[in-house]
Amino acid sequence: MSVLLVEDEPALVSVLKRGLAEYGFNNISVANDGLTGLQMATGYPFDLIILDVMLPNMDGIQVCKRIRTADQKTPILMLTALDSTENIVVGLESGADDYLVKPFKIAELAARLKTLLRRRGNDTKVENTTFSWSDLELDTDAKVLTRGGKQLNLSPTEYRLIEYFMKNPRKVLSRIQILEAVWDINFNLGTNVVDVYINYLRKKLDKEDLTHYIQTVFGMGYMLKEAE
Repeated sequence: MSVLLVEDEPALVSVLKRGLAEYGFNNISVANDGLTGLQMATGYPFDLIILDVMLPNMDGIQVCKRIRTADQKTPILMLTALDSTENIVVGLESGADDYLVKPFKIAELAARLKTLLRRRGNDTKVENTTFSWSDLELDTDAKVLTRGGKQLNLSPTEYRLIEYFMKNPRKVLSRIQILEAVWDINFNLGTNVVDVYINYLRKKLDKEDLTHYIQTVFGMGYMLKEAE
């Protein structure tokens, strides 16, 4: 199990390496700045990447975006001291799979890393690779969504969101269910990150008309269903 840790605080690097070793993460490589982290991430096949946001030479957001242009599969968990919804959205929109706010407990970090690994393992299982709904078609091998034959440009998080809905049509999905399925993490329930991403996805799905595939079920959550 190889992990790349991109972090410029020596004291935190030392704590993380010692702490994560207790949870079985013994093979941890370290990059102390963003540019070095990018070079290592794109030059070696790591199983996991832990990426700080505030880094010298190149910030974590830019590093994450650059990694994702070359690698869509390696799980990336971002670390930051910024905990607003806007900052969480920016981090996830850049291609990160999870987002942990400092300070945090090593046990929580280890648990999230193991969850990311489980999700990546589940992605390799043989299953139906194409899902259709109305004029939407999702190819889970190519990670492509089309509407009426026209490909829609989705971020990684938007893709996981529509995939979850298309695998569960006509079901009311609560915000907690969506958070667990799409992000595999337990956000503070006060955050509106689910609503923000639903809005992003609706704008892309419904850009050409007023047909709302993802409908709000007030007081309960959201549902993929036929337009009313």
